[in-house]
Amino acid sequence: MEGLKAQKETLSRSEKREARRENREKKKKIRIRLFPIWLRILIVLFLIIVCFFVGAMIGYGVIGDGNPFDVFKKSTWTHIYDIVNKESPD
Repeated sequence: MEGLKAQKETLSRSEKREARRENREKKKKIRIRLFPIWLRILIVLFLIIVCFFVGAMIGYGVIGDGNPFDVFKKSTWTHIYDIVNKESPD
């Protein structure tokens, strides 16, 4: 036991740091991701689009008292566009 203690005391700080760094490098595991980054980005974009359409359906159907599936009609969006871009009377 005293031999280990004497050995630890004789190591300098830089030697201890080097030994710790070598131990960490040995312990590092190669991480294999279950889903690659590009797939994660695609999933997030898909979920954003789905949430947009679900929110539009809820807003138009529940709050606006219309048919929720009317959101997918082009005439609905042209009507909304016309309302937003209507010129104000001067």
